[in-house]
Amino acid sequence: MTQTLIFRPLLAMILLTFIVALYMLFTRFKAMKKLKIHPQKGQDTAYLKTLLPDEVSRISNNYNHLLEQPILFYTLCFTLYILNAVDLAILICSWAYVVLRILHTLTQVTKDIVLVRFFFFLMSWLPLGFMVALSIKHTLT
Repeated sequence: MTQTLIFRPLLAMILLTFIVALYMLFTRFKAMKKLKIHPQKGQDTAYLKTLLPDEVSRISNNYNHLLEQPILFYTLCFTLYILNAVDLAILICSWAYVVLRILHTLTQVTKDIVLVRFFFFLMSWLPLGFMVALSIKHTLT
């Protein structure tokens, strides 16, 4: 199996993060212009969130989420590549992780039904945990 296949789901996650970043910038700038919020108010993002509509804040919250747990995913992908441990099970897990994070994102940036979003968050730990276990197994053998 070609080890470099692990970079496809990794790049898909990077693309998702990039798309959400652009969406966040577009919606934030549009809302700030409409509400006549001076850009300097963005110096304190916590304060800025109080001025922006919830639908704009949901997108920036999701962007922040894409910079949290996925860091572990990126690290695991590189680790498994370095260990020459990429196999079909790893690829299935990595794509499952990406799909679950896409579903998490779609949930959060639309209606943000917390229980649904939390379900996708919890489910994304399953393939990630499997990848952790396999990387430990390959490290010890």
